Amino acid sequence: MPSPDFSAPDFSAPDFSGIALVLLAAGKASRFGADKLAAQLIDRPVARHAADMLAALPFVHRFAIVREQTPPPPAPLPGYTCLPLDPPDAPQSRSLATGVAAARRVGAQAVLVALADMPLVPASHIAALVSAFDGDRIASRDTAGTPMPPALFGARHFAALEVLLGDRGAGALLRDAPFVTLPPGAEHDIDTPDDLARAARQLGQAD
Repeated sequence: MPSPDFSAPDFSAPDFSGIALVLLAAGKASRFGADKLAAQLIDRPVARHAADMLAALPFVHRFAIVREQTPPPPAPLPGYTCLPLDPPDAPQSRSLATGVAAARRVGAQAVLVALADMPLVPASHIAALVSAFDGDRIASRDTAGTPMPPALFGARHFAALEVLLGDRGAGALLRDAPFVTLPPGAEHDIDTPDDLARAARQLGQAD
């Protein structure tokens, strides 16, 4: 049975109550050759594009998982509780577990997991995810049908998220999840300097 696609309906106003935001901003940037989240993208570091967009939405709590290099001084992530990745070279699953554990401690009923290296996701997509969320889980998908963050998980999944291993994140939990399709191009993350240049072109065209 295919996963429901909630991309088309006219949603009611999204209800952010009980949802904590977990922004993963501790990537190693091994393919970029430098700290990609500190790289300048138009007018701000890469990390600030996703962080600023999400900070403008009414999440109950906002957590950012960071390494020593991120957020790059003097450009912190305003509106976030920044939690260090421990150890600093731990995989993405450890970042996710750190954020989910923090959400659990503050009594969150759900977490929205987003990536700081995805600067092209619009606020309207986050609102669509929250509007379609039924308390269980919901993923984003690209136009090819690949499930990915941003994604929402209800509290019933917190235990599973906290024991994930490796760099694969929560992909296995999203394979058959309902989804909202990202706008074309919004699925792109920043892994290489070419990705940065492409994102700059897309943002310039949107202005």
